[in-house]
Amino acid sequence: MFDISKLKGLGLFVGGVAFGTAGVKLLSSKDAKKVYTNCTAAVLRAKDCVMKTAAVIQENAEDIVAEAKQINEERAAEEIAGIQEDYDDADTCGNECTGA
Repeated sequence: MFDISKLKGLGLFVGGVAFGTAGVKLLSSKDAKKVYTNCTAAVLRAKDCVMKTAAVIQENAEDIVAEAKQINEERAAEEIAGIQEDYDDADTCGNECTGA
């Protein structure tokens, strides 16, 4: 007796080979290569744009860090000056108050 499942499997195999061959032909055509080239060019343009934006963000971040360090240095200097002033006031008061 004839087994229809083997014929079905053979048909699927032949159909797959035909579809694969047509796909390879289609994907290697001049039109397809033109599409690939244009897509690749668009990706490269997008990459350049992203890299420029990243560079600007990095520069801004470096500026922010530098300004923050400057602010902290100024605050530390003011704090040290305030402590020194408090120390000088306490020392003056101490000498005057004790009569030394």
